[in-house]
Amino acid sequence: MAEPPRDVFRLRRDWLSVQEVVDSVSSSRCGAVSVFIGRTFIILLLFLRAGRATREDQVEGRKVIGLQYEAYEAMVQSELSRLAGALRARWPSLLHVCIHHRLGWVKVGEASIVMAISSPHRQDCQEAIQHAVTQLKANAPIWKKEVYDSQESSWKENSECSWSQRGGASD
Repeated sequence: MAEPPRDVFRLRRDWLSVQEVVDSVSSSRCGAVSVFIGRTFIILLLFLRAGRATREDQVEGRKVIGLQYEAYEAMVQSELSRLAGALRARWPSLLHVCIHHRLGWVKVGEASIVMAISSPHRQDCQEAIQHAVTQLKANAPIWKKEVYDSQESSWKENSECSWSQRGGASD
């Protein structure tokens, strides 16, 4: 009997387990599992401004210490289901799709999203995982707020976000 495709989507307020996500897509029918781990990070690019090197992780003397994620959870679940359907339509060989995303406080260095997709061959799931990340960032109603060491904060948009490209809210 053929194993039916399985989708697992979780919005969690605690630590994300990469092994749990990988286990949820593993199958004896699949020779490939592609994984994406998105971490909360600070961009540490150095650039020159007025002849001095500055760090992009410093915003007006404030350092980012973490992100606060919020979501419209029912809509996120609906969007993830739609995304899984679109992935399977484009790459019919995909078997299982699992996406776990953090909500609430996420310190710099911790995973904010873990995603895995399985298929019989690597090319389909590698392409699908890249597409899934881009689509999730563009369409899922998940918002993030940068929190600084000064305890000030600022809402941030994903550049892929479809509503920001139509002139929505800005940073």
